[in-house]
Order: sequence, then C-alpha cells, then structure tokens
Amino acid sequence: MSALPPEQLVEAILEAIQESGDAGMLVSRIRTHPRQFLISKPTGETHSLWVYAWTLTHGGRPQLGNEYRIQMTSVSPPLRLNPDGPTVLIGYEPNLKMFAGFDLERHRTFTKGSSSVQIDITSIQKAVQDGLAFDRKANNEIAVAIRPDQFLNYAYDAKNLHKYGRVKSTLTLLSKATSLEPIESKDIAALTQQRRRLVQRVSLMSRSANFRLQVLNAYANRCAVSRAQLRLVDAAHILPVGAPASVDHVFNGIALSPTFHRAFDNALIYLDEHYMMRLNQEKESLLIRDKLDCGLTSFKTALGKVHLPPDRRQWPDPYFIKKANEFRRIR
Repeated sequence: MSALPPEQLVEAILEAIQESGDAGMLVSRIRTHPRQFLISKPTGETHSLWVYAWTLTHGGRPQLGNEYRIQMTSVSPPLRLNPDGPTVLIGYEPNLKMFAGFDLERHRTFTKGSSSVQIDITSIQKAVQDGLAFDRKANNEIAVAIRPDQFLNYAYDAKNLHKYGRVKSTLTLLSKATSLEPIESKDIAALTQQRRRLVQRVSLMSRSANFRLQVLNAYANRCAVSRAQLRLVDAAHILPVGAPASVDHVFNGIALSPTFHRAFDNALIYLDEHYMMRLNQEKESLLIRDKLDCGLTSFKTALGKVHLPPDRRQWPDPYFIKKANEFRRIR
C-alpha cells in the first residue's frame, strides 16, 4: 500500500477528532510536520494538539506477516514538542480506518535509516472492538492501537500509556479495562497512585466509548427526534451518569443531536414511557417569563414520537425513562 496524500491523512485525523466528541481545525500547513490542530470542546475550552502522522503499511518482511509500520520521512531529529499541549506520533491504516500510537519519547531522536516504527496488525484488529489495544514488543516498547472515537482519549494520555504500560501488571489491567472486563479492587489498590488513576481513566473512557458506539449504531447515527445525521449526533444517557442505578447500556441511551441533547439534559424536553418526546411546560413557562422563548414554536414542531432502533431490545427501557423523569423532577 502506498502512502496516503497528506490531505487524506489530515482529513482522517479531523474525522477522528470529531468522532471523539470534539471539533478540530488544522492551524498549520498541511504538508508540514508536525501537523498542528486546535481542538474545541463543547464546553468552549480549546486545546493545542501536535500530530506526527504517516500511513501505516505492511512491514515487508515475509517472516513477520503481521508487522505494520510507519516510515518517518521528511523530518529530522529531534522531533519538536508542543509547548502548550500533547504531541503524538501515529500511523493510520486506511483499510480498517484505524490508528496506531507510538512512544514519542523513544522515537523523538533516531539515526538516518532507522526511522521505521512497528505494530502488530492483530492489535489494530482487536482495537476495532475494544477501542484501544496494546502491543508489547520484544524491547518492552508499547504501541497502542486506536479506534477513531478514542483518538483524543489516547492523545491526552499517550505519555502515560506508553510509560506505565511497560509494567506488566499495569498493562494487564489496562487491557482488562479496554475489554470491559471486571477488575479486582485489590489489583487496583496494589498500583501506585498515578497508575491507579490511569487505569481508572481508561476504564471510564472505555465504558463511555462503548456506550456511545452501542447507541449510535442502534440509531444508525440518526437523532431520534429530528432524524438528522451529519456526524452531529450524540449518545445521551436517559438516566444521567451519576444518578443512582444509571448504567452505560444501550437501553439507557438515546441518540440526539446537540441541541436536543442539551434540551434533554436540562429538562426542557423529556421522554415519556410511550416513547413521546415532550416539552416540559414548567420550563416553557420560565422561558416565556424571561423573554427567552424565541424559536420555541419551531423547536416544538419536531417533538412527538421518537424514532427507535429496529431491534426492540435496543429501545429505551421504561424503567430508566421513569427514573430519569423522577430524577429531573418532571411532573
């Protein structure tokens, strides 16, 4: 496989940023290393991310049929680091539309002719299911396979994943966390504080990513209210995270575009047990009182019977609908 044009590589990164839940903008030249991105979060926060990226291709050695690699061309050591945020070293495999993350600390300097970095393709294939997967090489280096929706989670924790993943006991727990396997409290307690926090973060973001994937797949990436797609659809919890009995499962989820998601979380709208999305009249009255009701009439026209997944087993559970309305004090 030949290397992708820079435009396609950058587009894959931008799509991964969007799938991770944020918005990204390239703020450097498209053919210059590292590519510099401005990340905008829904909260309004912005972050700087630098990315060294090449196409991931087969290593070419017949005796190592699973070896894939990047060739770090057009750069000179030492690789520059972002003074205002993370810097990552990645490869992109276009057939699977997956990424591989490499240990930048190890590969920041290199000698001419040895600028190749490898990962086992089976790790990439495992990450299609798990979101993240780890490849421990013979020299104890850790490479990380990354599904696009986990791209930013990886980027923010890349340094620690490569560093602490070299410890076998930590790597075992990280692998369990990404596979959503139960982790014994005694195993967590045995870790240092930094490693414990890393495993807990990976566990949390893996459950969140799995929930998002379940919900968006169930609803075919369409908003249950408006039926819009446009890569602008969120996976919303019906009973919010943090509420007693809330779970990260498709039957406690619904796909909503950002406006309806915010309206749902703020109890302006609510789902009833007959799968009707309704306007909260108390909130409506407050908007009218405060003269903030412009657009309310057109907003209300989209409400009504929501569009549900074809598989009834993926429909919102009435138990969670009822509990959510109690939690949000919907009368």
